[in-house]
Amino acid sequence: MQIRPVASAADRRAFVDLVWEVYKDDPAWIPPLKSEVHGLLSPKKNPWFLHAKAQLWLATRGARVVGRISAQVDDLVQEHMAPGTGQWGMFEALDADAAAALIATAEQWLRDQEMTRALGPISISIWDEPGLEIHGFNLPPTVMMGHHRPEYRGWIEAAGYTKAKDLHTYDMHINKQMDPLIERLVEAGQRNPRIRIRTVDKSAFDEEAAIILHILNDAWSDNWGYIPLTDAEIAYAGKKLRPIIYEDLVRVAEFDGEPVAFMITLPDINEFIADLDGRLLPFGWAKLLWRLRKPRVKRVRVPLMGVVKSLQGGRLAGQLAFMLIESIRRASVDKYGVQQGEFGWVLEDNQGMVSIAELSGAAINHTYRVYEKPLSGA
Repeated sequence: MQIRPVASAADRRAFVDLVWEVYKDDPAWIPPLKSEVHGLLSPKKNPWFLHAKAQLWLATRGARVVGRISAQVDDLVQEHMAPGTGQWGMFEALDADAAAALIATAEQWLRDQEMTRALGPISISIWDEPGLEIHGFNLPPTVMMGHHRPEYRGWIEAAGYTKAKDLHTYDMHINKQMDPLIERLVEAGQRNPRIRIRTVDKSAFDEEAAIILHILNDAWSDNWGYIPLTDAEIAYAGKKLRPIIYEDLVRVAEFDGEPVAFMITLPDINEFIADLDGRLLPFGWAKLLWRLRKPRVKRVRVPLMGVVKSLQGGRLAGQLAFMLIESIRRASVDKYGVQQGEFGWVLEDNQGMVSIAELSGAAINHTYRVYEKPLSGA
């Protein structure tokens, strides 16, 4: 077996294509759009590389690719998490020997960058696909969530890694009415003239994005793993997400005329791309565009939700959250035919969001674990 750096366009294609071999017999796997994965890993396209660097490797036996991994050092992680924290991700392997060799190679590269702690898997930032799936393997992931082989947990832990943090997603039947107590709380908020729940205006996309990012930075700034998005990353994410943003599924809560909370909900685009086999050409793009025109999906996902820090812990924060949930729930069911909703990911110790999920009748359907390990000899 050989571990070698990705050094050519052919290597990069092999790196991206490996998952088709790894998950070929897994009915829960959704093939990613290859163009999206190549864009994620491209310094020419992804502005994450303006403040970070990454190295990719392939594991091969003869001509056969049997594994892959990335290692990355992010200047913003050094500033906002802890100095000396390196990360690895994009991890896939066909056997334990390949897994061990890949992880050891990534660790050595991080030591060479003077990192003293490894976090993984994070592919490639906390805003992309953090964590290893350790629960929910039989369920297809929703849009922008990962899916992994059950064996990976044992292989990573055998390399000396322990839990840093668990991230949960919560599933709920949204075509059912909420608990009567929550309904009364929502109705009281609707009668309050100081509260307004509004949809976003896509014709003012940049302005709306700025409002949401302002709330997000305030609401999430103390959360584990939080790394602020740069202006270039916000623009990049907005360009990618705009085709799947629907005004009535993204809402802002205002209190006394000031935006204080938001909720972003996305149709589960995985339902639209599952049969494209990762390709937009020659006809996949036309199928996808047609499906996005008037989407009818079984599931939606709430990837981001936040209430300004000054209101957190109070009754108003919970009331605003449930008002956002209920208004989007109704639109999801009535207009898009949605049956299931997924919150997440949610940090295991984020008691506010865990309580909201549980009071909404949601239950954990996936758990993703971020591991950590001190890097001796760094």
